[in-house]
Amino acid sequence: MVLSDRFPAAFGDLAERLLTHLPEGDAAHDRGHVLRVWSLCRTIAEGEGRMPDRALLAAALLHDLVALPKDHPDRKRASTLSAEAARPILAAEGLSGSEINEASHAIAAHSYSAGIEPLTDAARILRDADRIEALGAIGIARTFAVSGSLGRPLWDAGDPFAAARPLDDGAFGLDHFEVKLLGLADAMLTETGRRIARARTEVMRGFLDDLRAELEPK
Repeated sequence: MVLSDRFPAAFGDLAERLLTHLPEGDAAHDRGHVLRVWSLCRTIAEGEGRMPDRALLAAALLHDLVALPKDHPDRKRASTLSAEAARPILAAEGLSGSEINEASHAIAAHSYSAGIEPLTDAARILRDADRIEALGAIGIARTFAVSGSLGRPLWDAGDPFAAARPLDDGAFGLDHFEVKLLGLADAMLTETGRRIARARTEVMRGFLDDLRAELEPK
């Protein structure tokens, strides 16, 4: 798929310009991630009976405008920093004050760790889309990519599935599935997002079953 096919014709030029502002993220927060989040935003919006607009486009493309590593001391502020950094960019692009406010709030509220309540449709859609990106086959790849970038082992070699130890996803990549990822579907804010998330969660459960069979052969 060429880039222009990802955006409604009315948004194509704006999208191209917004994408030039993206920083170099890690393997899990790169340009591909941003484009997949936008695609999910479109799918969710249309599933909820809403036409994607410029505010949602801007929020999706700039939600990781300030990219901080998972272990950075300001990581919890990354979404609010991104929201602040997006404002002058969107003003320069001619978005209205209400569009900028809507996009900025959606960016600030999308983060799992920021703890900001999403108050608009755009914010709820973006949050669901970004969390869905952590699920399914892509989510499996992203989980281990981030874990590797932080120097963490894939799993505890002596107790991969934490049968006799506390879960610790700060130490082992595999623990992140139980600590966070498998519960995300229940936290979706839209029906469309919940449906997609549940299907992708089943993909992850299948992977975990296969991994257990390989690590613990009978």
